[in-house]
Amino acid sequence: MRGLTVQPDTVQPDTVQPDNVRPDTVQPDAGEPVVRVRGLTKEFDGTTALAGVDLDVARGELLVLLGLSGSGKSTLLRCLNGLHRPTAGEVTVAGTRVDRASGRELRRLRTEVGFVFQQFNLVGRLTCLENVLIGGLGRVRGPRYGVTTYSRAMREEALAHIERVGLADHAYQRADTLSGGQQQRVAIARTLMQRPQLVLADEPVASLDPENSGAVMDLLVRVCAEEGLTVVCTLHQVDLALGWAHRLVGLRSGEKVLDRPAAGLTRDDAMSIYRHVEPAEALA
Repeated sequence: MRGLTVQPDTVQPDTVQPDNVRPDTVQPDAGEPVVRVRGLTKEFDGTTALAGVDLDVARGELLVLLGLSGSGKSTLLRCLNGLHRPTAGEVTVAGTRVDRASGRELRRLRTEVGFVFQQFNLVGRLTCLENVLIGGLGRVRGPRYGVTTYSRAMREEALAHIERVGLADHAYQRADTLSGGQQQRVAIARTLMQRPQLVLADEPVASLDPENSGAVMDLLVRVCAEEGLTVVCTLHQVDLALGWAHRLVGLRSGEKVLDRPAAGLTRDDAMSIYRHVEPAEALA
């Protein structure tokens, strides 16, 4: 497995040239999309969170969802892995109709869909290695307690992922002793341990400083390119989205108001998501 060199404390997003980071050699696959959403509507107690959203996401694409808080970004992510059941519409992920999947089908699907959270969701008292191994639980039977209860092959795989995110020297360190940026990279390594087809990242850099935000986004885009993974990521930082995404999708009040490739898109174009414009105008 090819390693990545990540310098979390020195990489600054304002000095990194996005064109050197975006995976120019691995473009999204034009074939069958990994994510296919049609007419997705989700209501909570009479409040509409999503209103008739259509969306295709290609294999190998890094798509960023932008929008104000409450615009429906996180709800959309949770509809993709079945945490929320749609009120109406169709959701297909990796060939599975999520909107009508059984509990068993959803459990199988979630082994193929990684989720990177804003607050990392690591077990602080466990080592980095143990946290990453947790990502492989969907491939083993019965509970596992401690590193030695996992197979040697799984331990080697987990260590390779930890090395890949630049934390080989911290593999046996407690997760709660790491910096925020380091913890988020452990969370990404844990997600890779799932061997997912799709990675959902909900505000993965919201709690990080600008330096570590750039490092984490750099890591996500490199993994997307090297593994052919599909990544759907919510962000509030427009400049980060423009620098690292293949494509931007904007939501406002549950409706899709922008859907364009990031290349050639200006900051003013992206900021139109936060202003009152007609959806048809922004989508063009």
